[in-house]
Amino acid sequence: MNEDARTSLAELARLFLRLGATAFGGPAAHIAMMQDEVVKRRRWLTDQRFLDLLGATNLIPGPNSTEMAIHIGWQRRRWSGLLVAGVCFIVPAMLITAAAGWAYVRFGARVEAQSVLYGIKPVVLAVVVQAILGLAPKAAKTTTCKVIGSAVAVAAAFGTNELLLLIGAGLAALFAARKSALLPNTLSPAVPALVPAAAAAAGAPTLPGLFWVFFKTGSVLYGSGYVLLAFLRTALVEQRHWLTDAQLIDAVAVGQVTPGPVFTTATFIGYVLGGPHGAWVATLGIFAPAFIFVAASGPLIPRLRASSSAGAFLDGVNVASLALMAVVTVQLAAAALVDLPTCLLAVASAVALVRWRLNSVWLVLAGALAGWLLHAAGFAH
Repeated sequence: MNEDARTSLAELARLFLRLGATAFGGPAAHIAMMQDEVVKRRRWLTDQRFLDLLGATNLIPGPNSTEMAIHIGWQRRRWSGLLVAGVCFIVPAMLITAAAGWAYVRFGARVEAQSVLYGIKPVVLAVVVQAILGLAPKAAKTTTCKVIGSAVAVAAAFGTNELLLLIGAGLAALFAARKSALLPNTLSPAVPALVPAAAAAAGAPTLPGLFWVFFKTGSVLYGSGYVLLAFLRTALVEQRHWLTDAQLIDAVAVGQVTPGPVFTTATFIGYVLGGPHGAWVATLGIFAPAFIFVAASGPLIPRLRASSSAGAFLDGVNVASLALMAVVTVQLAAAALVDLPTCLLAVASAVALVRWRLNSVWLVLAGALAGWLLHAAGFAH
């Protein structure tokens, strides 16, 4: 494997356009698909480098899977790769979500995709489990890492803040390695505060106002799309009264059922509040911080790994990131495996992934078709 070999921008664009158009299931599933494509299939990165990038994305605010795409682009083609990979991952979801926003505004229609999601969820679960099992030997490579990972999983199950767990795991690994060097400043991001609660003056949405709301949210937000819901409710429903609770729930639902980054919820809201220009401005606002943070942190990752102290810290962050993925997967299982057909779909997907190494994108599409057929045949609940 040669991580230094150049990858064409066209190849980066093709991969991330396809992932952006077909990657359902949220950040954990997106990252699992990227691991399958860039580590196993194309061998662009080693497992260790992929884990280092995953740990780095968990230490900065913003959408993790989008930041992973941007990091991979940086690793392959530096600045041009950073832009191509990130933009190509975002654009398909942005266009699909904007189309949903157009339909919502024009017809008042809600997105109905239960039968498709019924089949997709168990497949996504199998994809994530496979990624976790593949990365686990690299992340939990020592007894200390295994203990830290187990402790993080237990704490996460009880709702402990993700950022605190990641930093705590890094510090625990550093302490266990008996390193006395001080942590670099780049490894100590401040725990984000919620979007300031000062009430904004009520009024009609403006394009600068939309950009600022989403740029500020993208700059401080850690966690999943459900955390995004809390931030946006404060900013758009309670402070500015630009949306109702029902409209916000519709927007988050669209972000969940469309492929690509869940943060394209911003695209839908932007279209509802400001038409096509609002969709563009909101999307730019929420994703711009991810490019800035990755551009700032990406060049530091090899140096961090070369430092014994920073390497130990990053080992702790890596195993904590994997533990958090495992906890999310267990939580998703209750929603994905609801009856015998979904259990059989999950098992069949796992077998296909392990035995025949089928591409996870095609499995997701097959799951969508299976869900639709099962619903049409009356087997889906």
